Amino acid sequence: MMAVFEYAPAPESRDVVDIRPSYGLFVDGEFVDGAGPSFKTVNPATEETLAEVACAAEADVDRAVRAAGKAFGPWSALPGAERAKYLFRIARLIQERSRELAVLETLDNGKPIRESRDVDLPLVAAHFFYYAGWADKLAHAGFGPDPRPVGVAAQVIPWNFPLLMLAWKIAPALACGNTVVLKPAETTPLTALAFADICVQAGLPAGVVNIVTGAGATGAALVAHPEVGKVAFTGSTEVGRQIARTVAGTGKKLTLELGGKAANIVFDDAALDQAVEGIVNGIFFNQGHVCCAGSRLLVQESVEEELLAALKRRLGTLRLGDPLDKNTDIGAINSAEQLARIRSLTEAGEQEGAERWSPACELPANGYWFPPTLFTRVAQSHRIAREEIFGPVLSVLTFRTEAEAVEKANNTPYGLSAGIWTEKGSRILMMADRLRAGVVWANTFNRFDPASPFGGYKESGYGREGGIAGLEAYLDV
Repeated sequence: MMAVFEYAPAPESRDVVDIRPSYGLFVDGEFVDGAGPSFKTVNPATEETLAEVACAAEADVDRAVRAAGKAFGPWSALPGAERAKYLFRIARLIQERSRELAVLETLDNGKPIRESRDVDLPLVAAHFFYYAGWADKLAHAGFGPDPRPVGVAAQVIPWNFPLLMLAWKIAPALACGNTVVLKPAETTPLTALAFADICVQAGLPAGVVNIVTGAGATGAALVAHPEVGKVAFTGSTEVGRQIARTVAGTGKKLTLELGGKAANIVFDDAALDQAVEGIVNGIFFNQGHVCCAGSRLLVQESVEEELLAALKRRLGTLRLGDPLDKNTDIGAINSAEQLARIRSLTEAGEQEGAERWSPACELPANGYWFPPTLFTRVAQSHRIAREEIFGPVLSVLTFRTEAEAVEKANNTPYGLSAGIWTEKGSRILMMADRLRAGVVWANTFNRFDPASPFGGYKESGYGREGGIAGLEAYLDV
């Protein structure tokens, strides 16, 4: 009989974070009041209010863009090596304050502290280090001998990786000589505001980075501002369409990183235990709040039964609960709104005839929670196989041949990512060539590196972030 080991609680201390009762907007190097009504940001694991946050009205957005415009001339005129010093300083400060930032991210977002600490924060620092290295080498990046910055960059980021998405956008923008006005998601503004403190601590010139908090109207005002030269957005496909319509005909540069419905494809020769870990990481990492999540499992028929049995055993070992506990695997859903969407789509899956399964899982009484869930007997026409759920929900489909796997994997309006599990290198290359996805992982999933570009096709958006490709969006080439 297999022994069952219980994990003793291992909570991370909240004492490393000093959350202010209220926060203003960060404009021209200082915190200022917003003209709009303030809003609350809450801890999704407990529903407790963390802080009151200022809401930027159109006049506030205009003030931030003008501050960025004023700072653009002196900042872009600095030698690249001087801009690099600021980026290196920011990267080191992020490392020094990583424990504080990880706890703050977990409190505001709901993701497990283990992920904030071991994935998000190291990648945040790595992006600033990486682009600091490019700041004095732009003439050698392949965009001509004298690439120039675009100007003021408007950046709107989502709630699933608040600080990491900030780093993806701010680091290359500053390295190229642009200035920034960034709007974080309404439900997760606190680490962006902590980053404003880091900018002050690093001595970054006033106006180079400005942070305006608020909801959709704030983002819309920022995107539409006539003095913005570049718009970068990560979020839903629906909002991405609205932004594309707003920007059309204005001459503004635009990159969109939108939704996804990635296929994680397991062949009969794959190392199944390894594949199970990759499947779990692909869809249950960050509660499935990942645009490139492997939310569709395509498994070859001959190993379906064996793989599903192993996968169900593994799901039974996942620990759901307090995100600040270092043993937690599944944290809280980010908001009541997102939880309602997940519930709606899973109910649709059952109504359409798919078979639902979750491990025995006791959900906390307070907060927003959803158990790890998988659906079998899924048809390609089912909503759970076509729509982005953005939650810990896996849809399982089967295939017999490579051609069928490619056809099913590409049968989606999205094209952000995919995964391949097989021992054959030739099959990996063949599949990667045929899959219409911006990122294809082989025998792994959700691996990121600042030197590697990331982005999608079709309704997953266009443009790339990360690597040399991530510089192009912020240069006038």
